Amino acid sequence: MSRRALRRLRGELRGQALPEAEEEEEEQGRLPAGPGRDGAGARRRKPRQEAAGRVANLFELITSDDPEAEPASIEESDDSRLQEESHTGNKEEAECECLANDRGKDGEVMDQLDKMAVSSNKSRKKKKKRKNKKNGAGEAPCPLDKDDDAEDVESILVRLESSAGPWCQSQGRVITDSRPLLYVERRNLNPETELKRYFGARAVLGDQRPRQRQRSHLRSTWLMVPKSTWPRHSKTGLSMQLLESKRGVQHFAFEHHREYRQVQFKFLDAVESMDPNNLVLLLQANPYHVDSLLQLSDVCRMQEDQEMARDLVERALHTLECASHPLFSLTSGTCRLDYRRPENRAFYLALFKHMIFLEKRGCPRTALEFCKLILSLDPENDPLCMLLIIDLLSLRAKEYAFLTRVFQDWERQRNLSQLPNFAFSVPLAYFFLSQQEEVLEAESSQAHEKASSLIRQALIMFPSVLMPLLDHCSVQPDAMVASHVFFGPNAQLSSPPALNQLVALYLGRTHFLWKDPAVMAWLESNVHEVLRMVDANNPALEEAEQKRKVRYQSAPRSIYRHVILSEIREATAALPLEVTSQPIMGFDPLPPLDSIVSYTRPERASRPSNESTLSLFFRSLLPNFNLQGEVGAAGAEEPGAGQDLNQGVNRLMAAMRDMLANIQFQEPLRDDNPEGDGGEWD
Repeated sequence: MSRRALRRLRGELRGQALPEAEEEEEEQGRLPAGPGRDGAGARRRKPRQEAAGRVANLFELITSDDPEAEPASIEESDDSRLQEESHTGNKEEAECECLANDRGKDGEVMDQLDKMAVSSNKSRKKKKKRKNKKNGAGEAPCPLDKDDDAEDVESILVRLESSAGPWCQSQGRVITDSRPLLYVERRNLNPETELKRYFGARAVLGDQRPRQRQRSHLRSTWLMVPKSTWPRHSKTGLSMQLLESKRGVQHFAFEHHREYRQVQFKFLDAVESMDPNNLVLLLQANPYHVDSLLQLSDVCRMQEDQEMARDLVERALHTLECASHPLFSLTSGTCRLDYRRPENRAFYLALFKHMIFLEKRGCPRTALEFCKLILSLDPENDPLCMLLIIDLLSLRAKEYAFLTRVFQDWERQRNLSQLPNFAFSVPLAYFFLSQQEEVLEAESSQAHEKASSLIRQALIMFPSVLMPLLDHCSVQPDAMVASHVFFGPNAQLSSPPALNQLVALYLGRTHFLWKDPAVMAWLESNVHEVLRMVDANNPALEEAEQKRKVRYQSAPRSIYRHVILSEIREATAALPLEVTSQPIMGFDPLPPLDSIVSYTRPERASRPSNESTLSLFFRSLLPNFNLQGEVGAAGAEEPGAGQDLNQGVNRLMAAMRDMLANIQFQEPLRDDNPEGDGGEWD
């Protein structure tokens, strides 16, 4: 209802002039002039004065040039605006604008009607009819369709949520299903988000909120929340460059500048010294050197200082993210980093170590996001073999649908069923899906049948998993299973070493998920079904045996690298001799054989290494002794040095005489005790 119609209705009903309060509001520009006053002059002057100041209602500025003409009603202006929005196709903005207009309209009308003594049933009915008319004409529905006297904000939001809730949820499901498989959600990269869900914000944050105001010098990043205890971040000489962009995929690479290379050479010297104090001194001068932070983190972890080890890894991640390229996206899944470049490996290792800390901290959902991030950096090669741990994180985070989707999308091209972890974890995920209460009965039975079918295939393909799994779960098998040759000791002895390593890695990491009594009962029924298939000489048994002999001859280098970083005792003990015999550096375990080296470390002058054992013995006693002659400044021996055996023997004898001459024997001090009271010895 417009203001003029409201004024006429009030004048007809009352037949009297405006009250003094309304006259004061009229003078202030809040109400239009009454019927017995100079309404035309007021309509000309008041909007101009209000436009210069603060306008209480935006629709008061929309007036007609003719003072006697009826101004357009608020509902008509709403209809025209909604029609314009519907032509543009933006339905969501139209609904929001309809809500805002109706809220302003209702507030204004209710303020006017509260001051009137007559009933407002007619105006409410007219408003309701107009809304029904708009809804019937195909306009965007507005949630404010009740005839309450005074509608507060809370009731409006409740009705809006109830009316728009299913639409928003359906849209969210569509967006989730249409996202890429390795899409990373930014909010899930913060472990505090998951911890707040478990324990509440007050228990997680504590007294951290006031302290965050003091860290204005720290740069806010996605991967890591900077801490006020960290040193001030400055330029480190580390940057990232864009190499190429093709087929919607961008390839990046970290780059070490001249000053960073000098620190890197000092770091290598500190590692060769085998003294952690040298790393501490290096970090004091360069607090954001990434490799030093990762190496010292391993030292702190070995000394059982988990808090310091985790803090150093977080600082390394913060440094790498600050040095990233502006176009480098962590969530899109279209950015690549080549692991063959030594500068890129620190980013992989820092993400992996942080993921392990998150999993141990009890944040599997956050760890799963970091796992997807590492896998998205190079999904084709997977240099850290993240497929061996993504199943564990999905099961712990109860992301069963994600694990089954990974198996369905990548089984054909990557043959994931030939990995023991996927062969056993995917049917376990289907079983957990069938046990959920919100799942329909038909979907539950279908998931249960799928889980039983897949677990039988896994038991046939990998019979060496069952008995160690029961042993880890402290479950005694029945006599039928224990005495059968298919699951007996021969199954473990006949398995290739590479397969035994994968089985040991899976059991050492995931065995606790099978301790549920319902899971054990389901596994037992399927084990008996497999034994019946074995007794019936099913042809699938021979096919599985041939696959085991052919496919598991040797493991790729990425699996060995994953085992070393995971530090699972059962899997580390199964590493082959060619891996354990070579030196393994924590900052770069098992570098690729086809590495792309951008710069090399300068060679250092070293002493000759072809000395005899006797010469090395005397050098340990006398550092200045040299049997083979003095070494020149250029690192080459003088002509004829060490050639004459007599001269070498003479030097050796002279050194021995000098050594014997310098040896002095000191007699122990005596404490004469003539009384012989049995004093203590020194």
